[in-house]
Amino acid sequence: MSSTEKNTLNPQQRETLLEVARASILNGLREGYPLPVNPQDFDPALQQQRASFVTLNRHGQLRGCIGHLQAIQPLVKDVAENAYSAAFNDNRFPPLSEQEFRDIDIHISVLSPAQPMEFDSEGDLLQQLRPGVDGLILEDGYYRGTFLPSVWEQLPSPELFLAHLKQKAGLPPNYWSDTLRISRYTTESFGKE
Repeated sequence: MSSTEKNTLNPQQRETLLEVARASILNGLREGYPLPVNPQDFDPALQQQRASFVTLNRHGQLRGCIGHLQAIQPLVKDVAENAYSAAFNDNRFPPLSEQEFRDIDIHISVLSPAQPMEFDSEGDLLQQLRPGVDGLILEDGYYRGTFLPSVWEQLPSPELFLAHLKQKAGLPPNYWSDTLRISRYTTESFGKE
């Protein structure tokens, strides 16, 4: 993550978030709701308002991904809620079963605040993109989509990345408009296999 040292989580803080994510999914399987967390019970770094995404993979395949693009609550609470939602509320997948739970890998991405980009053409925008670094939020009217920086692994060129992001937002891959807005963010990502 290209951020100041104070916003980078240490290994223990990362481990705590991964444990909270796993416990929240287990709580969902047993109780039907996310793990209740009291942010004051955690390290001050985990009490800060930060946005996160939780991604679940099973046997190397996406099994759920939910998150927030803006910081709305303490990080530890955001991770607990997003882990539960990735397991049970991602409408691309049925709710996670107990059998699947044993096989999931959990990955957490903590987002930096999004920064609006300035560009005067699609070519100008493409030149500014940083493959493997930038997460993007695309907005135009009611259309909205985001890709985390990890998506660059599947879509390594700026042209492909942007075209697929347009499609995810519900727009044609060759769409362009003067009202199109793009913001970028970076992530600190970590997981446990």
